[in-house]
Amino acid sequence: MTLKGKSNIIVLVASLALLLQGCGVKISYSTTGASISADVKTLSVQVFQNRASLVQPGLNQKLTDALIDQCRAQTNLTIVSSGGDVSFEGDIADYKTQPLTVSGNEQAAMNRFSITVRVKFVNNVEPDLSFEQPFTRYLDYSSSQNLSDVEVALAEEIVKMLIEDIFNRAFVNW
Repeated sequence: MTLKGKSNIIVLVASLALLLQGCGVKISYSTTGASISADVKTLSVQVFQNRASLVQPGLNQKLTDALIDQCRAQTNLTIVSSGGDVSFEGDIADYKTQPLTVSGNEQAAMNRFSITVRVKFVNNVEPDLSFEQPFTRYLDYSSSQNLSDVEVALAEEIVKMLIEDIFNRAFVNW
């Protein structure tokens, strides 16, 4: 494409944006794929409570901090302690490991470690985008490994996956 062709496209896109703004349409965009109304300015995240029967100390704070960090990195929203235009709250509902496959000698060959988080997302600007939903992620590990040896690393990886799912559901609208 020539330089003149690129210039024409830029002028067309800029004109369209001005036309839409003139009609009262608010445009919001993000280079991360997040789609957040321009009217949403603040975000609050309450500390997730740990209600699982098996508790890893500090997991609730790690999960909460990871969600705040993800929102800081991928949005321009101001983080407030409470009453944000959008807000997250929830709890760690399940934290468990269970046998996944059984080998020929009737012992588990693989185990599945999973974490379930219940999330309530409230969008005070666009209430139809609010939701309450559980999110579950898991990783499998060899039964030859002790959970205590792999638990922290598995939990960290699962938290990353959960945060990505929660963020995408709230802001990428999947």
